[in-house]
Amino acid sequence: MKINHKIAFKITIIILAVLVALLVGALMILATGESVFKTYSIIISMPFSNFRSLCEIFVRMIPLTIIALGICVSSRCGINNIGAEGQMAMGIIAATATAFVVAPLPRFAAIPLCILAGAAAGGAWGFIPGILKAKLDVSELLSTVMLNYAAAQFYAFMIRVPLIDPNEKTGTPMSARLPDSTVLTKIFNRTALHQGIYLALILAVVVYILLWKTSWGYKMRAAGASQRAAKYGGINVSRYLVIAMIISGACAGMAGAVELMGNQGRAMEGITGGYGFSGIVVALFGGLHPAGILPAAFFFGILLYAQVNLQILTSVPPNLVEALQGLIILIIVAVQMIISNPYLEEKFRKKFFQKKEA
Repeated sequence: MKINHKIAFKITIIILAVLVALLVGALMILATGESVFKTYSIIISMPFSNFRSLCEIFVRMIPLTIIALGICVSSRCGINNIGAEGQMAMGIIAATATAFVVAPLPRFAAIPLCILAGAAAGGAWGFIPGILKAKLDVSELLSTVMLNYAAAQFYAFMIRVPLIDPNEKTGTPMSARLPDSTVLTKIFNRTALHQGIYLALILAVVVYILLWKTSWGYKMRAAGASQRAAKYGGINVSRYLVIAMIISGACAGMAGAVELMGNQGRAMEGITGGYGFSGIVVALFGGLHPAGILPAAFFFGILLYAQVNLQILTSVPPNLVEALQGLIILIIVAVQMIISNPYLEEKFRKKFFQKKEA
């Protein structure tokens, strides 16, 4: 079977990138004085040692997938959403407040209302940088980052004053536990995996249909490919920038609501867990496509779960996993630059394929 030189070039670059990541990661592990083999074996084997551990990966995969799908929408439209962390926090606050209001309702009504409240709050927070970019050409990188700080301060105030649990004696600011009617059910006994996994999978299909099977999606992707060409073709680019940011923020807010209702059970400090930033990496690693985001989220779920195992079983600092994530970001950017370089691709073809073609 004849192998296309373009496919071979991409596969070669990706394999080399993975090897570089493993090598640099090994050097980082050696710097901590820990065994490279032991550390990598914990990262790779521990998550698959039993079904309960595997479910822990899926639990971390849920918010990563939902946020990454939102990042996929905004990035495909040509606007970068760095504010998912703040949008997620706003979604948690909205879902928490709603949960206590709808507590008397049956589960089939209370749970969707809480998730919708989280999505609405996240979407509203995403609307702000979207409208600033569309109407005033304010950099979304600046506005989304600044809104993260604003959301963090608002979140801290809400769990310390209006939503604080009056019965909590530890002194740690947190809300009261959510009513039972608003808590997502565990799928399997003695595991942490909850019904949020269904929402993540359904949302992946919805985002794929939206971006690749509808006129809205076509216009968003056209705006992201070239705003000038899209405007020339009669597309209202400003409108779709705002819509894309609302959708992206709504996904982040929804992820916050699901994490709250399925995993934590109450609003507390650190509940976002950096998912807002990790979701950006997952979206990039998945090629800004739902089919790639799902396995990418699973991979990063393994890394996040490894962070816990490394802290317990080795002397490797948990921040090493964050450093590995940063390394992966650099490698993704480098790989994309190399793969899109026609000169390097042509040089590869001449060196390895020219004789075969002749």
